[in-house]
Amino acid sequence: MLISREQLQAIWYRGARCPWWLQLGAHLYASLRLLVQLPYRWRLRRAPDLGVAVVVVGNLTVGGTGKTPLTIALVEQLRAQGFTVGVISRGYGRRTQGVRLVDSLSTAAQVGDEPLLIARRTGAPVAVGEDRVAAARRLLGVVQLDLLISDDGLEHLALARCCEIVVVDGLRGFGNQKMLPAGPLRAPLSRLSRVDLIVRNGGSPVPGEWPMTMRVSGLRSLAGVQQQLSAWQGRKAHVVAGTGNPDRVFASVRALGIDVIEHPQADHVDYAAIGIPQFSDGLPCITTEKDATKLPPLDNWYVLEVSAQLPAAIVETVISRMLARR
Repeated sequence: MLISREQLQAIWYRGARCPWWLQLGAHLYASLRLLVQLPYRWRLRRAPDLGVAVVVVGNLTVGGTGKTPLTIALVEQLRAQGFTVGVISRGYGRRTQGVRLVDSLSTAAQVGDEPLLIARRTGAPVAVGEDRVAAARRLLGVVQLDLLISDDGLEHLALARCCEIVVVDGLRGFGNQKMLPAGPLRAPLSRLSRVDLIVRNGGSPVPGEWPMTMRVSGLRSLAGVQQQLSAWQGRKAHVVAGTGNPDRVFASVRALGIDVIEHPQADHVDYAAIGIPQFSDGLPCITTEKDATKLPPLDNWYVLEVSAQLPAAIVETVISRMLARR
């Protein structure tokens, strides 16, 4: 009954038939999800007040939808308006446990690739921990904040929040709209009725959604030297993408006029464990910022820098929820 990632993707997103045992697993998953949430639904347990406004940026599906770029854009735009912002995350893929603060000496193995990327891109204080409440308290113990952003954690009901943002993959949407493992959903679509903002990353937003677009902002070597994007048109390159949706990365590189040789990797891939891809043809290799947090300064390797473009209304809504919470 083993099933490959490719087979799952075909079932979830390309209309392949779903085996009965995956559908049974979906019913079990939904039941366990409800069981975990019952104490909060029945008010037997309450999320503690952390004394600061909390915004959760999450998604309903497994895999990458664009939560981290949106989080980075929110941090940058809120700080530009004078607010002090911190970030908490589970730190998925790290080799450590417990709560850790991200600092200049942190590695992806210690804190996770996405939290490390957020800290490097924004300079904001970041803490990681399986227990997001504990991570938040640790961060608030060392820095005073106006707002705390949780990168993921939509289903982490122990974390009180004043605003919820769901990011939707504009290319893949919600797939077959079934719960795990029969489909990609971690929560039923009815969960959308209780969130504050639905943001569609690419594609055409439907009524009730806000658009987010990803813009390539630069291309640099792993050593940090910026490249002229125009000089890459017509060139051929390997593209290594260890993200939730590598196809999105390949499409972004092709849009620069580059002939792409695709090398999809598992999301949060550990290059120290599997080895760094090697190429003997002399062609350059382009990778993502998330992958770059786990790579040394290799020769002939380059990093695709992207930025999320958000409507002003998204930031305005977050600020209004933050001020209302005060």
